[in-house]
Amino acid sequence: MHIELVTIVVDDYDPAIAFFTGVLGFDLAEDAPARTNDGRPKRWVVVRPPGGGTGILLARADGDRQASAVGDQVAGRVGFFLRVDDFDAEYARLAGAGVEFVTAPRTEPYGRVAVFLDVAGNRWDLLGPA
Repeated sequence: MHIELVTIVVDDYDPAIAFFTGVLGFDLAEDAPARTNDGRPKRWVVVRPPGGGTGILLARADGDRQASAVGDQVAGRVGFFLRVDDFDAEYARLAGAGVEFVTAPRTEPYGRVAVFLDVAGNRWDLLGPA
């Protein structure tokens, strides 16, 4: 058993795809036309880290309730965790690409960590070895 997908609600598909693929370096696994439960058009957009198993479904907000969740998927907490082998190199690459880090890198018992924001404003931990 494994988790196949998690959803991140975004304002629009294309800027989210550009961030996850162009900035974070994820692969665009799927981008296909689909329909909402009531028949309106939408897209099925999945990104995955290279070689990663669990994907992220990028879901465009549909209605006020979903729009209010954009950037606040987990009530202001860090809800997503990106583990890398070379923390310093990845931190420098992401910062150079304009990713907003909200904490400076620090060392914790579980490794090196810095918190950054994704294109929607959700908090992520960039994690590396101690």
